[in-house]
Amino acid sequence: MAKKKITAKFVENIKPTQRRQEYCDTILQGFGLRVTTEGQRSFYVRLRYRNKAKRITLGTYPALSLADARVLAGEKMTQAMNGSLHSNQTNAHTIKEAYARFIELYAKIHNKDWAISDSRLKKFMAEYGEVNLTDLYKRDIIAHLDKLMAGGTPMQANRAHSALSRFLNWCVERDYIEHSPCHGVKKPAKENKRDRILDDDELLNIWNVCGGFGYPFEPLLKILILTAQRRGEVSGMRWSELDLKNKIWTIPKERAKNGRAHMVPLSEPVIKILETLPRFLHSDFVFTTTGKTPVSGHGKYKKRIDETTGITGWVFHDFRRTGASRMAQVGINPYVVEKVLNHVSGTFSGVLGVYQQYGYDKEKREALNKWAEYVINLRTQNDTINFSGKKS
Repeated sequence: MAKKKITAKFVENIKPTQRRQEYCDTILQGFGLRVTTEGQRSFYVRLRYRNKAKRITLGTYPALSLADARVLAGEKMTQAMNGSLHSNQTNAHTIKEAYARFIELYAKIHNKDWAISDSRLKKFMAEYGEVNLTDLYKRDIIAHLDKLMAGGTPMQANRAHSALSRFLNWCVERDYIEHSPCHGVKKPAKENKRDRILDDDELLNIWNVCGGFGYPFEPLLKILILTAQRRGEVSGMRWSELDLKNKIWTIPKERAKNGRAHMVPLSEPVIKILETLPRFLHSDFVFTTTGKTPVSGHGKYKKRIDETTGITGWVFHDFRRTGASRMAQVGINPYVVEKVLNHVSGTFSGVLGVYQQYGYDKEKREALNKWAEYVINLRTQNDTINFSGKKS
Protein backbone atom coordinates (compact mmCIF):
# COMPACT_ATOMS: atom_id res chain seq x y z
CA MET A 1 0.00 0.00 0.00
CA ALA A 2 1.61 3.26 -1.17
CA LYS A 3 1.44 6.53 0.72
CA LYS A 4 0.30 9.40 -1.43
CA LYS A 5 -1.13 12.87 -1.13
CA ILE A 6 -4.51 12.18 -2.64
CA THR A 7 -5.67 15.12 -4.73
CA ALA A 8 -8.67 15.61 -6.98
CA LYS A 9 -6.40 15.65 -10.05
CA PHE A 10 -4.73 12.41 -8.96
CA VAL A 11 -8.08 10.66 -8.45
CA GLU A 12 -9.37 11.83 -11.81
CA ASN A 13 -6.33 10.87 -13.85
CA ILE A 14 -5.09 7.65 -12.25
CA LYS A 15 -5.00 4.70 -14.66
CA PRO A 16 -5.76 1.06 -13.79
CA THR A 17 -3.03 -1.55 -13.86
CA GLN A 18 -2.99 -5.34 -13.89
CA ARG A 19 -3.11 -5.32 -10.10
CA ARG A 20 -5.45 -3.52 -7.74
CA GLN A 21 -3.87 -0.34 -6.37
CA GLU A 22 -4.30 1.19 -2.92
CA TYR A 23 -3.10 4.55 -1.72
CA CYS A 24 -3.03 5.75 1.88
CA ASP A 25 -3.52 9.49 2.17
CA THR A 26 -0.72 11.52 3.75
CA ILE A 27 -3.11 14.34 4.66
CA LEU A 28 -5.81 12.42 6.58
CA GLN A 29 -4.44 9.35 8.33
CA GLY A 30 -6.59 6.25 7.71
CA PHE A 31 -8.21 7.68 4.59
CA GLY A 32 -7.45 5.93 1.34
CA LEU A 33 -8.21 5.32 -2.32
CA ARG A 34 -8.57 1.94 -4.00
CA VAL A 35 -8.41 1.47 -7.79
CA THR A 36 -9.51 -1.85 -9.30
CA THR A 37 -8.02 -3.45 -12.39
CA GLU A 38 -11.14 -2.27 -14.25
CA GLY A 39 -10.49 1.34 -13.24
CA GLN A 40 -13.20 1.78 -10.62
CA ARG A 41 -12.13 4.14 -7.83
CA SER A 42 -13.49 3.99 -4.30
CA PHE A 43 -12.70 5.76 -1.04
CA TYR A 44 -12.34 4.04 2.30
CA VAL A 45 -11.33 4.72 5.86
CA ARG A 46 -9.42 2.53 8.28
CA LEU A 47 -10.04 3.04 11.97
CA ARG A 48 -10.28 1.28 15.30
CA TYR A 49 -13.60 0.77 17.03
CA ARG A 50 -14.01 -1.15 20.29
CA ASN A 51 -10.38 -2.26 20.04
CA LYS A 52 -10.93 -3.80 16.62
CA ALA A 53 -9.62 -2.64 13.26
CA LYS A 54 -12.35 -1.67 10.83
CA ARG A 55 -12.28 -0.80 7.18
CA ILE A 56 -15.32 1.03 5.87
CA THR A 57 -15.94 1.73 2.21
CA LEU A 58 -17.25 5.27 1.89
CA GLY A 59 -18.34 5.29 -1.75
CA THR A 60 -17.17 5.28 -5.34
CA TYR A 61 -15.86 8.12 -7.49
CA PRO A 62 -17.27 10.24 -9.15
CA ALA A 63 -20.60 9.65 -7.36
CA LEU A 64 -18.71 10.61 -4.20
CA SER A 65 -16.25 13.45 -4.63
CA LEU A 66 -12.87 13.56 -2.90
CA ALA A 67 -13.92 16.49 -0.73
CA ASP A 68 -17.12 14.76 0.42
CA ALA A 69 -15.21 11.53 1.02
CA ARG A 70 -12.77 13.33 3.35
CA VAL A 71 -15.65 14.82 5.29
CA LEU A 72 -17.39 11.44 5.57
CA ALA A 73 -14.13 9.80 6.68
CA GLY A 74 -13.70 12.42 9.38
CA GLU A 75 -17.25 11.79 10.60
CA LYS A 76 -16.63 8.06 10.84
CA MET A 77 -13.41 8.64 12.78
CA THR A 78 -15.20 10.97 15.20
CA GLN A 79 -18.01 8.46 15.71
CA ALA A 80 -15.46 5.72 16.41
CA MET A 81 -13.69 7.90 18.99
CA ASN A 82 -16.99 8.72 20.70
CA GLY A 83 -18.13 5.10 20.68
CA SER A 84 -21.14 5.96 18.52
CA LEU A 85 -20.13 4.29 15.27
CA HIS A 86 -23.03 2.21 14.01
CA SER A 87 -21.98 1.46 10.48
CA ASN A 88 -24.31 -0.66 8.44
CA GLN A 89 -21.32 -1.89 6.48
CA THR A 90 -21.22 -5.66 6.46
CA ASN A 91 -17.88 -5.86 4.71
CA ALA A 92 -16.03 -5.98 8.04
CA HIS A 93 -16.90 -9.67 8.18
CA THR A 94 -14.20 -12.24 7.71
CA ILE A 95 -14.45 -14.48 4.67
CA LYS A 96 -15.45 -17.37 6.91
CA GLU A 97 -18.30 -15.38 8.48
CA ALA A 98 -19.61 -14.24 5.10
CA TYR A 99 -19.32 -17.75 3.72
CA ALA A 100 -21.37 -19.17 6.59
CA ARG A 101 -24.12 -16.71 5.67
CA PHE A 102 -23.82 -17.65 2.01
CA ILE A 103 -24.34 -21.33 2.83
CA GLU A 104 -27.41 -20.72 4.97
CA LEU A 105 -29.08 -17.92 2.98
CA TYR A 106 -28.28 -19.03 -0.55
CA ALA A 107 -26.50 -22.34 -1.14
CA LYS A 108 -28.79 -24.61 0.87
CA ILE A 109 -31.83 -23.01 -0.75
CA HIS A 110 -30.74 -22.79 -4.38
CA ASN A 111 -28.10 -25.49 -4.80
CA LYS A 112 -28.99 -29.15 -4.23
CA ASP A 113 -25.29 -30.04 -4.40
CA TRP A 114 -24.19 -27.30 -2.00
CA ALA A 115 -22.29 -29.78 0.19
CA ILE A 116 -20.12 -30.77 -2.78
CA SER A 117 -19.32 -27.13 -3.56
CA ASP A 118 -18.63 -26.56 0.12
CA SER A 119 -16.10 -29.38 0.20
CA ARG A 120 -14.25 -27.82 -2.73
CA LEU A 121 -13.51 -24.68 -0.71
CA LYS A 122 -12.25 -26.30 2.50
CA LYS A 123 -8.60 -25.69 1.59
CA PHE A 124 -9.37 -22.10 0.63
CA MET A 125 -11.21 -21.43 3.89
CA ALA A 126 -8.40 -23.01 5.89
CA GLU A 127 -5.96 -20.54 4.36
CA TYR A 128 -8.07 -17.40 3.94
CA GLY A 129 -11.09 -17.87 6.23
CA GLU A 130 -9.89 -15.37 8.85
CA VAL A 131 -9.07 -12.69 6.26
CA ASN A 132 -11.41 -9.72 5.99
CA LEU A 133 -13.48 -9.79 2.80
CA THR A 134 -12.17 -6.40 1.74
CA ASP A 135 -8.60 -7.64 2.11
CA LEU A 136 -9.05 -10.50 -0.34
CA TYR A 137 -7.31 -9.77 -3.61
CA LYS A 138 -7.31 -11.16 -7.10
CA ARG A 139 -3.76 -12.35 -6.57
CA ASP A 140 -4.96 -14.45 -3.60
CA ILE A 141 -7.47 -16.24 -5.80
CA ILE A 142 -4.82 -16.89 -8.44
CA ALA A 143 -2.33 -18.14 -5.84
CA HIS A 144 -4.87 -20.62 -4.44
CA LEU A 145 -5.78 -21.96 -7.87
CA ASP A 146 -2.10 -22.24 -8.78
CA LYS A 147 -1.54 -24.43 -5.70
CA LEU A 148 -4.34 -26.77 -6.78
CA MET A 149 -2.89 -26.96 -10.28
CA ALA A 150 0.58 -27.67 -8.89
CA GLY A 151 -0.94 -30.43 -6.77
CA GLY A 152 -2.07 -32.23 -9.91
CA THR A 153 -5.80 -31.54 -9.54
CA PRO A 154 -6.75 -29.32 -12.50
CA MET A 155 -10.45 -30.20 -12.42
CA GLN A 156 -10.58 -29.51 -8.70
CA ALA A 157 -9.02 -26.12 -9.45
CA ASN A 158 -11.75 -25.41 -12.00
CA ARG A 159 -14.49 -26.44 -9.58
CA ALA A 160 -12.95 -24.30 -6.82
CA HIS A 161 -12.89 -21.38 -9.25
CA SER A 162 -16.61 -21.83 -9.96
CA ALA A 163 -17.48 -22.14 -6.26
CA LEU A 164 -15.46 -19.04 -5.36
CA SER A 165 -17.02 -17.03 -8.19
CA ARG A 166 -20.51 -17.93 -7.06
CA PHE A 167 -19.76 -17.06 -3.42
CA LEU A 168 -18.01 -13.75 -4.15
CA ASN A 169 -20.68 -12.64 -6.65
CA TRP A 170 -23.23 -13.24 -3.91
CA CYS A 171 -21.14 -11.05 -1.60
CA VAL A 172 -21.29 -8.28 -4.21
CA GLU A 173 -25.07 -8.66 -4.48
CA ARG A 174 -25.35 -8.36 -0.68
CA ASP A 175 -23.13 -5.25 -0.74
CA TYR A 176 -20.51 -6.97 1.41
CA ILE A 177 -17.88 -5.98 -1.17
CA GLU A 178 -17.98 -3.74 -4.19
CA HIS A 179 -16.27 -6.03 -6.67
CA SER A 180 -15.49 -9.72 -6.83
CA PRO A 181 -11.76 -10.54 -6.66
CA CYS A 182 -12.62 -13.45 -8.97
CA HIS A 183 -13.61 -11.08 -11.76
CA GLY A 184 -11.23 -11.50 -14.66
CA VAL A 185 -9.70 -14.72 -13.30
CA LYS A 186 -10.10 -17.48 -15.87
CA LYS A 187 -10.52 -21.15 -15.09
CA PRO A 188 -6.98 -22.50 -14.73
CA ALA A 189 -7.47 -25.70 -16.71
CA LYS A 190 -8.92 -26.33 -20.15
CA GLU A 191 -11.86 -28.71 -20.10
CA ASN A 192 -12.70 -30.83 -23.09
CA LYS A 193 -16.17 -32.13 -23.69
CA ARG A 194 -16.16 -35.70 -22.45
CA ASP A 195 -17.10 -38.48 -24.82
CA ARG A 196 -15.60 -41.48 -22.99
CA ILE A 197 -17.51 -44.73 -23.37
CA LEU A 198 -16.18 -47.69 -21.43
CA ASP A 199 -15.60 -50.81 -23.49
CA ASP A 200 -16.85 -54.18 -22.30
CA ASP A 201 -13.54 -55.27 -20.77
CA GLU A 202 -13.25 -52.02 -18.82
CA LEU A 203 -16.81 -52.24 -17.57
CA LEU A 204 -16.37 -55.86 -16.53
CA ASN A 205 -13.07 -55.18 -14.76
CA ILE A 206 -14.56 -52.30 -12.78
CA TRP A 207 -17.57 -54.43 -11.84
CA ASN A 208 -15.36 -57.29 -10.65
CA VAL A 209 -12.98 -55.10 -8.67
CA CYS A 210 -15.75 -53.35 -6.76
CA GLY A 211 -16.94 -56.81 -5.68
CA GLY A 212 -14.24 -56.74 -3.02
CA PHE A 213 -15.27 -53.41 -1.53
CA GLY A 214 -18.26 -54.52 0.51
CA TYR A 215 -20.93 -52.12 1.79
CA PRO A 216 -21.50 -49.30 0.95
CA PHE A 217 -19.25 -48.85 -2.09
CA GLU A 218 -19.77 -52.22 -3.79
CA PRO A 219 -23.59 -52.04 -4.01
CA LEU A 220 -23.47 -48.29 -4.72
CA LEU A 221 -21.16 -48.73 -7.70
CA LYS A 222 -23.14 -51.64 -9.12
CA ILE A 223 -26.45 -49.77 -8.83
CA LEU A 224 -24.76 -46.74 -10.36
CA ILE A 225 -23.89 -48.84 -13.39
CA LEU A 226 -27.22 -50.69 -13.66
CA THR A 227 -29.49 -47.64 -13.31
CA ALA A 228 -27.39 -45.17 -15.37
CA GLN A 229 -28.37 -42.40 -12.97
CA ARG A 230 -26.19 -39.60 -11.60
CA ARG A 231 -23.70 -40.37 -8.84
CA GLY A 232 -25.15 -37.78 -6.46
CA GLU A 233 -28.66 -39.15 -6.94
CA VAL A 234 -27.58 -42.75 -6.32
CA SER A 235 -25.32 -42.05 -3.35
CA GLY A 236 -28.12 -39.96 -1.80
CA MET A 237 -30.79 -42.62 -2.37
CA ARG A 238 -33.42 -42.89 0.41
CA TRP A 239 -35.42 -45.94 1.44
CA SER A 240 -38.53 -43.78 1.38
CA GLU A 241 -37.98 -43.24 -2.36
CA LEU A 242 -38.03 -46.97 -3.09
CA ASP A 243 -41.01 -49.17 -3.86
CA LEU A 244 -39.35 -52.59 -3.97
CA LYS A 245 -42.63 -54.40 -4.49
CA ASN A 246 -43.37 -52.53 -7.70
CA LYS A 247 -39.66 -52.16 -8.56
CA ILE A 248 -39.68 -48.37 -8.73
CA TRP A 249 -37.30 -45.71 -7.47
CA THR A 250 -38.72 -42.17 -7.48
CA ILE A 251 -36.13 -39.40 -7.34
CA PRO A 252 -37.93 -36.31 -5.99
CA LYS A 253 -37.52 -33.02 -7.79
CA GLU A 254 -35.59 -31.63 -4.82
CA ARG A 255 -32.80 -34.14 -5.48
CA ALA A 256 -32.94 -34.33 -9.27
CA LYS A 257 -30.35 -32.18 -11.03
CA ASN A 258 -32.87 -30.67 -13.43
CA GLY A 259 -35.50 -30.10 -10.73
CA ARG A 260 -37.92 -32.65 -12.20
CA ALA A 261 -39.10 -35.72 -10.31
CA HIS A 262 -37.88 -38.87 -12.02
CA MET A 263 -39.26 -42.41 -11.93
CA VAL A 264 -36.56 -45.05 -12.38
CA PRO A 265 -37.75 -48.62 -13.04
CA LEU A 266 -35.55 -51.09 -11.16
CA SER A 267 -34.30 -54.20 -12.89
CA GLU A 268 -34.17 -57.52 -11.08
CA PRO A 269 -30.41 -57.34 -10.39
CA VAL A 270 -30.90 -53.96 -8.69
CA ILE A 271 -33.75 -55.32 -6.57
CA LYS A 272 -31.59 -58.25 -5.47
CA ILE A 273 -28.80 -55.90 -4.42
CA LEU A 274 -31.15 -53.63 -2.47
CA GLU A 275 -32.76 -56.55 -0.64
CA THR A 276 -29.39 -57.57 0.81
CA LEU A 277 -28.41 -54.13 2.14
CA PRO A 278 -28.29 -53.33 5.88
CA ARG A 279 -30.49 -50.59 7.30
CA PHE A 280 -29.38 -48.08 9.89
CA LEU A 281 -31.79 -47.53 12.74
CA HIS A 282 -33.73 -44.26 12.34
CA SER A 283 -31.93 -43.52 9.06
CA ASP A 284 -33.50 -43.15 5.62
CA PHE A 285 -30.20 -43.26 3.70
CA VAL A 286 -29.53 -46.39 1.64
CA PHE A 287 -25.79 -45.75 1.38
CA THR A 288 -24.33 -44.34 4.58
CA THR A 289 -21.63 -45.00 7.13
CA THR A 290 -22.97 -42.69 9.82
CA GLY A 291 -26.73 -42.99 9.41
CA LYS A 292 -26.90 -39.20 9.32
CA THR A 293 -25.45 -38.34 5.92
CA PRO A 294 -25.05 -40.05 2.53
CA VAL A 295 -21.80 -41.86 1.88
CA SER A 296 -18.86 -39.79 0.65
CA GLY A 297 -15.22 -40.40 -0.24
CA HIS A 298 -15.91 -41.52 -3.81
CA GLY A 299 -12.47 -40.44 -4.95
CA LYS A 300 -10.73 -42.90 -2.63
CA TYR A 301 -12.44 -46.01 -3.97
CA LYS A 302 -12.12 -44.77 -7.56
CA LYS A 303 -8.37 -44.49 -6.99
CA ARG A 304 -8.40 -48.06 -5.72
CA ILE A 305 -10.20 -49.18 -8.89
CA ASP A 306 -7.69 -47.34 -11.07
CA GLU A 307 -4.72 -48.89 -9.28
CA THR A 308 -6.18 -52.41 -9.41
CA THR A 309 -7.46 -52.43 -12.99
CA GLY A 310 -4.99 -50.07 -14.62
CA ILE A 311 -7.94 -48.24 -16.17
CA THR A 312 -7.44 -44.46 -16.08
CA GLY A 313 -8.98 -41.34 -17.55
CA TRP A 314 -12.55 -42.27 -16.68
CA VAL A 315 -15.12 -40.67 -14.37
CA PHE A 316 -18.30 -41.98 -12.76
CA HIS A 317 -20.42 -40.03 -15.22
CA ASP A 318 -19.04 -42.28 -17.98
CA PHE A 319 -21.36 -45.03 -16.70
CA ARG A 320 -24.33 -42.94 -17.86
CA ARG A 321 -22.81 -42.33 -21.26
CA THR A 322 -21.86 -45.99 -21.61
CA GLY A 323 -25.33 -47.16 -20.58
CA ALA A 324 -26.99 -44.75 -23.01
CA SER A 325 -24.74 -45.90 -25.84
CA ARG A 326 -25.39 -49.60 -25.17
CA MET A 327 -29.17 -49.05 -24.93
CA ALA A 328 -29.10 -47.40 -28.32
CA GLN A 329 -26.90 -50.21 -29.59
CA VAL A 330 -29.51 -52.85 -28.67
CA GLY A 331 -32.31 -50.91 -30.36
CA ILE A 332 -33.75 -48.59 -27.67
CA ASN A 333 -35.15 -45.42 -29.24
CA PRO A 334 -33.24 -42.19 -28.42
CA TYR A 335 -36.26 -40.50 -26.80
CA VAL A 336 -36.60 -43.43 -24.40
CA VAL A 337 -32.91 -43.22 -23.53
CA GLU A 338 -33.35 -39.52 -22.77
CA LYS A 339 -36.25 -40.35 -20.48
CA VAL A 340 -34.12 -42.97 -18.70
CA LEU A 341 -31.41 -40.35 -18.13
CA ASN A 342 -33.97 -37.70 -17.11
CA HIS A 343 -32.70 -35.30 -19.74
CA VAL A 344 -34.80 -32.32 -20.80
CA SER A 345 -32.66 -31.37 -23.78
CA GLY A 346 -32.43 -32.92 -27.21
CA THR A 347 -35.62 -34.73 -28.22
CA PHE A 348 -37.71 -33.17 -25.43
CA SER A 349 -36.40 -29.62 -25.50
CA GLY A 350 -38.44 -26.51 -26.25
CA VAL A 351 -42.20 -26.65 -26.74
CA LEU A 352 -42.28 -30.43 -26.97
CA GLY A 353 -40.75 -30.67 -23.49
CA VAL A 354 -43.62 -28.60 -22.10
CA TYR A 355 -46.51 -30.41 -23.74
CA GLN A 356 -45.14 -33.95 -23.97
CA GLN A 357 -45.81 -35.28 -20.48
CA TYR A 358 -46.04 -38.99 -21.23
CA GLY A 359 -43.59 -40.70 -18.88
CA TYR A 360 -42.60 -43.68 -21.07
CA ASP A 361 -42.55 -45.82 -17.91
CA LYS A 362 -43.04 -49.10 -19.77
CA GLU A 363 -40.39 -48.23 -22.33
CA LYS A 364 -37.95 -47.10 -19.64
CA ARG A 365 -38.37 -50.40 -17.80
CA GLU A 366 -37.67 -52.34 -20.98
CA ALA A 367 -34.57 -50.22 -21.65
CA LEU A 368 -33.11 -50.65 -18.17
CA ASN A 369 -33.90 -54.37 -18.15
CA LYS A 370 -31.99 -54.77 -21.42
CA TRP A 371 -29.08 -52.73 -20.06
CA ALA A 372 -28.96 -54.84 -16.87
CA GLU A 373 -29.09 -58.00 -18.93
CA TYR A 374 -26.21 -56.71 -21.04
CA VAL A 375 -24.07 -56.01 -17.94
CA ILE A 376 -24.85 -59.33 -16.26
CA ASN A 377 -24.15 -61.26 -19.47
CA LEU A 378 -20.65 -59.77 -19.53
CA ARG A 379 -19.96 -61.75 -16.37
CA THR A 380 -21.52 -65.02 -17.45
CA GLN A 381 -20.69 -65.56 -21.11
CA ASN A 382 -17.33 -66.77 -22.25
CA ASP A 383 -17.55 -65.03 -25.60
CA THR A 384 -18.14 -61.46 -24.49
CA ILE A 385 -19.32 -58.99 -27.07
CA ASN A 386 -16.88 -56.16 -27.51
CA PHE A 387 -17.63 -52.55 -28.36
CA SER A 388 -17.94 -53.21 -32.08
CA GLY A 389 -20.63 -55.81 -31.41
CA LYS A 390 -18.45 -58.70 -32.61
CA LYS A 391 -17.71 -61.78 -30.55
CA SER A 392 -14.15 -62.16 -29.39
